[in-house]
Amino acid sequence: MSSNLSSMSPKAHEDQIHGSKYPLINRFQEYLGEFVYGGIDGSVTTFAVVAGAAGAALESSVVIILGFANLFADGFAMSVGSYLSTKSEKENYKKHEKIEYWEVDHLPEKEKEEIRDIYRAKGFEGQILEDIVATITADRDRWVDVMMKEELEMSEETKSPWAMGAVTFLSFQLFGFIPLLVFVLDYLKLFSDRENMFLYASILTGLVFVLIGYLKAMVNQTKIIRSILETFFLGAAAAALAYWVGDVLEKMIT
Repeated sequence: MSSNLSSMSPKAHEDQIHGSKYPLINRFQEYLGEFVYGGIDGSVTTFAVVAGAAGAALESSVVIILGFANLFADGFAMSVGSYLSTKSEKENYKKHEKIEYWEVDHLPEKEKEEIRDIYRAKGFEGQILEDIVATITADRDRWVDVMMKEELEMSEETKSPWAMGAVTFLSFQLFGFIPLLVFVLDYLKLFSDRENMFLYASILTGLVFVLIGYLKAMVNQTKIIRSILETFFLGAAAAALAYWVGDVLEKMIT
């Protein structure tokens, strides 16, 4: 094992650590997290609606109405939240960046001393420290960039707010539709086993939970089995609660 690692190029070693053995995932890495969590929310909330409706023994048409209402309303709300969150991060960064530019222009000695303090705390001293300060402060943009990262511990958000919102909405619709598929087919007279519709919907949704758990493990670089089981059981718990509530309410009202 050690001989394989030692024979790797630095780039290959870095790719193995950061997950570049998954080319498609790496290509969309910055948006994959949002896609995964949009999918989790879409599948869990829609399946909870389906489970609640099944517990209340509602007709397919009612399940479809409730399910699609959740798909579009909750999906839109989540995508708006993702858009606003990303936009807010970008605006907050720009606000502090503007302040740093003003301080560099109007309080250069104070800002130089802050750079000196930052790198002194990292263990640099003497002429090396002064050379670092001189190099950084020689370029205004570099100076501000260092202050943003080292003093404020802020990094610029590179993701598009519109893309984040769109990815969230698309993922919510895509994964959230799966729990409704059997009921849509039943409504269209393309499904004959009406007594087991909820069972089939549960199986399809379970497969979705497994897929999302796998993708979540890729995003977070965690253990695949653990991520799958976590996603599966959390989704199942939400569905079981919704089914129980639907069943109880159906008995109370009728």
